[in-house]
Amino acid sequence: MDFMTNFLNNITTFSVVSIIGLAKNVSKTTTLNYIIKNLKGYKLGLTSIGRDGEKYDVITLLPKPRIYIKRNTIIATARQSYEASEVQMEILKTTDFNTPLGEVLILKALSDGLVELAGPSTNKNLKKLCVELKDLGCDLILIDGAFDRRSYATPIISDAIILSTGASVSEDIQNVIDLTAHTIDLLNLECEKEKEISDIAKDIFKKAKVGIVDNQTNIKLLDVPTPLDAAKDISANLDEKSRYVIINGAITDKLLEDLMKFTHKYKGVTFLVEDATKLFLSKNLKNKFQKKGGIIKVLHSIKVIAVTINPTSPLGYQFEKDNFLNLMKKKLDVPVYDLGAGN
Repeated sequence: MDFMTNFLNNITTFSVVSIIGLAKNVSKTTTLNYIIKNLKGYKLGLTSIGRDGEKYDVITLLPKPRIYIKRNTIIATARQSYEASEVQMEILKTTDFNTPLGEVLILKALSDGLVELAGPSTNKNLKKLCVELKDLGCDLILIDGAFDRRSYATPIISDAIILSTGASVSEDIQNVIDLTAHTIDLLNLECEKEKEISDIAKDIFKKAKVGIVDNQTNIKLLDVPTPLDAAKDISANLDEKSRYVIINGAITDKLLEDLMKFTHKYKGVTFLVEDATKLFLSKNLKNKFQKKGGIIKVLHSIKVIAVTINPTSPLGYQFEKDNFLNLMKKKLDVPVYDLGAGN
């Protein structure tokens, strides 16, 4: 089986696939265009959590690859992006999802051509939009994400993700490989398997920002506005019976650093978040916390089906293509592809 067939077959086993990038200009749009061009026999739905597909990056002003769609593709994009697109389209539905570029419209392409995508700005509306696209008969929905926003990759919305990385992440090839591997490690974090704990966590998410569960499944809800600065409150409420700390929000380096500073009672306790999009941890802090006995798990796992790479940076430097690809393949346990010129 050639790499194109293998790549596309992996994608088509899912209904909603998000593409996330470790930085700008790492091949997200190239990946999207590759799928659109080569996937046959599927009715595609396309949207974005941010603006994408415009001629020039709105921040760097550098030229960007455009999004080229085929006739009969269903897209969801803001009105101004619809008007800026170079494709004849029929408006199928309007929505109440407002963005800085106008209301999100659901459209059907009546010709091939270039489009801009600017979808909803919230996960709640993005989830609703995916339901709408499925109801319109889309076999596969692709979500093109905004730079440095990964919350839309939550399994509540997406069945799987493709991670894009490349030279624009860092001039140091080893740094790029290590950061990519660390990101995959976070996304593949162990899922909580005890149904009772999962049910308790879901209930805590509705009521509080932090909850502590002991070995008799007694629950203590902490009155904190956010988990980010809750280390003192958490440490003050941990004891030898504590088994889980349920975090309704993000786990950051600062939270773990403060916990390790204030107490040793986190050892053997599982810190549980909804999914890996809530983890903002450096490799060093995560490893230090785990080596000292802390445990981090997720309620919902995220399926990473592929990594795509771009060996070239728009800042004028590049990695040797084959070397970059081979080093990344050796480091990662997921398929790695270069979908750029010449593949």
